[in-house]
Amino acid sequence: MPPLFHPSPVNGPFDDPGVYVDFLFERRAILFDLGDTAPLPPRKVLRISDIFISHTHVDHFIGFDRVVRLCLGREKRLRLYGPPGFADQVAHRLAGYTWNLVESYPTDFTVEATELAPGCGVRTVEFHCRREFVPENERWGTIAGGILMDEETFRVRTAFLDHGTPCLAFALEEKLHVNIRKNRLAEMGLPTGEWLRALKKAILRGEGDDIPFRAWWRDGSVVRERIYPLGELRERLVGIAPGQRVVYVTDAGFTPENRARIVDLARGADYLFIEATFLHAEDERARQRGHLTARQAGELAREAGAARVIPFHFSPKYRGMEELLRKELEDAFGRNAGRVTLTPTGAETAG
Repeated sequence: MPPLFHPSPVNGPFDDPGVYVDFLFERRAILFDLGDTAPLPPRKVLRISDIFISHTHVDHFIGFDRVVRLCLGREKRLRLYGPPGFADQVAHRLAGYTWNLVESYPTDFTVEATELAPGCGVRTVEFHCRREFVPENERWGTIAGGILMDEETFRVRTAFLDHGTPCLAFALEEKLHVNIRKNRLAEMGLPTGEWLRALKKAILRGEGDDIPFRAWWRDGSVVRERIYPLGELRERLVGIAPGQRVVYVTDAGFTPENRARIVDLARGADYLFIEATFLHAEDERARQRGHLTARQAGELAREAGAARVIPFHFSPKYRGMEELLRKELEDAFGRNAGRVTLTPTGAETAG
């Protein structure tokens, strides 16, 4: 079954943290952290619908201005999520520029900033380009179970970690993976098309087997259709498997509380992106700086039962020693038979 999510690091492991997740079959992507985005071409930036910020240290948020600049003049809503105080920080960044000409824009690029409080409260503020990005439409709410976003096919869950400041970790969870058996499609004489996306969504919504479903497609200038009971299409065309889980963890000390929250969030992850900032010989320095060592990252990945672990956020002091960090993590992870990493371009490699 082709995976729905295609995650890849934005930068190399010694550079600003960030993971770009492209969605299969959709003109959409999400981004974890917003450091240097120069490696992302404009077309990829413009696919982004949601950005999840762990915290606002400069290497995790410096890319905000480039994203805003690329989105100006477009009819687009960009949603950002971050820790306590985040909405005001977004307001200050936007207030740092002069917007006296934007009233004449034919489009209204909108930034929506949501900040979380440790007690499960959320505050959301909107900023509209054509109104000079002044804060407006403030609203408050709560979340349950750490679920920050809940859409038809996936959800995003978050957990608070301690980095001397509140820092968020995130899990992108596909609810179920619905795959179309193309050989069965051919047997039924049905073409691919937009109707298959609607079919998947109907199945994910749990609609009943007896509900009539319309399969339609264009044959030149003619629209053709067939009506089937949803249950028949489900049985003949569809395979259902557990969904993907992509987890992003950075900037957290190896405390008992952080450890428990990371393992809980990352349990069974298909991809665990986790910082490995120091070698374990410098575990005291890691503790003082609120970071993980490579060994600690590997232990957390093993304890969580992650299928793949992708380390990042290496300290620049280890340039030229990258293999030491990777080996330490792999030894702790305990899965040396096939190292799996992702390059900044998203290509998966196995060694």
